[in-house]
Amino acid sequence: MPTPSLKSIYTGLLLLCGLALPLPAQPAQPAVQTVAPPPPPPPAPPVVLDPKLPTIFVASDSTAARGSDTGIQGWGVPFADYFDPAKMNVFNGARGGRSSRTFITDGSWEQIISRVKTGDFVLIQFGHNDGGAINDEPPPPLRARGSLPGIGEETKEIDNVLTKKHEVVHTYGWYMRSMVAEVRAKGATPILLTVTVRNNWKDGKIERGLGQYVPWTKEIAQAGNVALVDLTNIAADEYERIGQAETAKLYQPDRTHSNKDGADLNAAKVVSGLKALRGVQFAQYLSPKGAAVPAAAADRVASAARPRMPRPEPADPKLPSLFLIGDSTVRNGAGDGQGLGAEGQWGWGEPIVAYFDPAKVNVVNCAVGGLSSRTYLTQGHWDRVMGMLKPGDVVLMQFGHNDDYALNDEPPGPLRARGTLKGIGEETKEIDNVMTKKHEVVHTYGWYLRKFIADARAKGATPIVCSLIPRKIWTDDGKIKRGKDDYAGWAAQVAAAEHTGFIDLNESIARRYDELGHDAVMKLFPQVTPDEHTHPNRAGAELNASFVIGGLKALQEDPVAPYFSEKAKGVAVVTLGSR
Repeated sequence: MPTPSLKSIYTGLLLLCGLALPLPAQPAQPAVQTVAPPPPPPPAPPVVLDPKLPTIFVASDSTAARGSDTGIQGWGVPFADYFDPAKMNVFNGARGGRSSRTFITDGSWEQIISRVKTGDFVLIQFGHNDGGAINDEPPPPLRARGSLPGIGEETKEIDNVLTKKHEVVHTYGWYMRSMVAEVRAKGATPILLTVTVRNNWKDGKIERGLGQYVPWTKEIAQAGNVALVDLTNIAADEYERIGQAETAKLYQPDRTHSNKDGADLNAAKVVSGLKALRGVQFAQYLSPKGAAVPAAAADRVASAARPRMPRPEPADPKLPSLFLIGDSTVRNGAGDGQGLGAEGQWGWGEPIVAYFDPAKVNVVNCAVGGLSSRTYLTQGHWDRVMGMLKPGDVVLMQFGHNDDYALNDEPPGPLRARGTLKGIGEETKEIDNVMTKKHEVVHTYGWYLRKFIADARAKGATPIVCSLIPRKIWTDDGKIKRGKDDYAGWAAQVAAAEHTGFIDLNESIARRYDELGHDAVMKLFPQVTPDEHTHPNRAGAELNASFVIGGLKALQEDPVAPYFSEKAKGVAVVTLGSR
């Protein structure tokens, strides 16, 4: 047994006696350096989104997520500084440690997509964590967050060691496509971003990739016609310009995560990419800081081509359907503001969907921009609606804005051969159509409306006529110009003669415009094209939709009353001109 040392005997006596005397001096030992873990990020301020404004959402990982003020910071935090809060909401939904897979499975994606509305934008950026373990593969620590490599349809079934649930794991591409599809289903615009750059250098060049995630993201964008901002290369170009030493100052504490200054640089580069996209005019939403950012080079982005308008059809054929027929003031283009967000041109047929319960009724917007009551019939659109109509359905019609054009070859140009004869009588005119190259008998505006009414009734459906929405044209006495002596009045006369429901949108909305005044009405039309006087912006379309609902509620027999959603309950009855 070893002999006790003098130090141990001395210490034991002190402890037994309860004394706290100093020990004999000992040789100095080197201090042990400990590194405190980084402080957790401060709680994010509550998110309040102005429902009247478009929102740009950020779906990403820690490279965009909120960090601490002194350590790691994601680009999604300073990103908000580049936008005017009076024109655009910014919602940073990025979450640290997430892959494309776990961002969906842990509910982070739901926090975003549940808030997305028509006219919004969603930036989607993943890859840094997708190469991790799928379940119990090395290396530790186990995180079960990886996605299958590639963009195909491969799957792998696992019993997740963390969630304790059975799970089907998909590829990186599958998760990214799923998010894109859900954004589009909401009438919003998805934009893919390649990953942020890691601070890895070789031979004076910074790393411009993360395995295959950059090319995979580009392939997903190309195959799905999704807008893309190549943040990887936009940022890498800047890092190589300022050099390795200056770049190092933008990272803390590792090679992946940026500090506050690095986050701001990345945010600015995202904005530069957004400004370079064609068909999406972000300039209207930017703050002075954002306006000062130059657009990225054209070869660093990929703009989505304008999508073809999908052929509308009932989502659930077993339910009754409300069919909307008309022109661009009911549905404009693909129904998304022509890619310009809330400040694009909108028809009231898009926001009206929210006033109905999708479990009770289909709302099928079959309106087509640029058509008159005549060309809606002659181009076959009414035949397609008739093919879907069944007893119990409702047809809501609004025409007139394009009925005042040339019948055939009369001025003014450009020649569109879409006009109808004025009035509601039985007059006709035979022409050889310069566009279709066919002989045609052209009828009056009233004749075409009567045909839609008779055909709908023959199918057991209920027709309802709306007068055309008013244009932003003011009279000398400061009132909105009405259309009572032409198409608005003729629509009312046809409805009265045919004993069908009628909603006088022209007069009811014009009266509301008169109440609001010139400056407030200007804000209901696109600010990017201030001379636009026919097509409202998203806010204007929302107002028009509410007047349609108010007019429906005023009908003596409202056929869609059983299908209203909770939102419709707050709309006042508009009795003017309804019968």
